[in-house]
Amino acid sequence: MPLEEDDRPRKKISHEIGQDLSLLSVEELTERVALLKTEIARLEEATAKKRASRDAANSIFKW
Repeated sequence: MPLEEDDRPRKKISHEIGQDLSLLSVEELTERVALLKTEIARLEEATAKKRASRDAANSIFKW
């Protein structure tokens, strides 16, 4: 019995900076925008944590 299209595992969305976008559908582009926005938020959170750690260390070891 063939698998329904909805039953097939979805290919993981990935994006390469600078890749050709002309072959992507509107839905695929929208998914990539959401993916990249999520990644930007994750990067900003990691940056804030590292900055806080650095600032805490600087306040302790500042001469």
